[in-house]
Amino acid sequence: MKVNTPKTTIKSWNAEDRPREKMLLKGKDALSDAELVAILIGSGNRNESAVDLSKRILKTSRNSLSVLGRLSIEELSQFSGIGKAKAIAIVAALELGRRKRMAKATPETGIKASKDAYEFMQPRIGDLPHEEFWVIYLNNANKVLNVFQLSKGGITGTLVDVRLLLKEALVINSTAIILAHNHPSGTLKPSTADREITEKIKNACYSMDIKLLDHLIVTEKSYFSFQDEGFI
Repeated sequence: MKVNTPKTTIKSWNAEDRPREKMLLKGKDALSDAELVAILIGSGNRNESAVDLSKRILKTSRNSLSVLGRLSIEELSQFSGIGKAKAIAIVAALELGRRKRMAKATPETGIKASKDAYEFMQPRIGDLPHEEFWVIYLNNANKVLNVFQLSKGGITGTLVDVRLLLKEALVINSTAIILAHNHPSGTLKPSTADREITEKIKNACYSMDIKLLDHLIVTEKSYFSFQDEGFI
């Protein structure tokens, strides 16, 4: 005969081990990722505490907040104990973190090197499951005037409208641009299509007296610079 063992609830823990109380006593840095997620969802399910459920969600995301951030509300709602409201709370919290990284990555002194451009773009496209093509528009001092999503594709690629790219540059009086797109596969090797579109945009920019400074391939943890590698 199988005996159901009741779950251990967070309320039965010592005060210093409960996520909220632990944060108050020891500060936010003392909490694990699972404990922070547990605070967001508030409660678990019939068989798991909020922390246990959070650990399981993270485990299915390879214990990576970046992977967790790619999950949709519908995907999160598949976990027992995670309804729409809890799923929305998780997505919103991770989106706030992503926006904080974007704000922090905006270079006040301008983009001086490929690393600056990568740190600026990684929070925007580095963790995406699909490919996107973006343009950073700069002035003469290499300060960012605008960042513009030129296209959004599927898993394998995306289409680029060069006319739209140049139109935006002329409207905001940009004198230089940096291209950036992500490779969801994680590979940093430029494809033949990547090289061809870079050359096409370079020639188009030259005719309009706009400098193409670089083209970055962005992944979660690294990047490839066409300029650094001598492709531009």
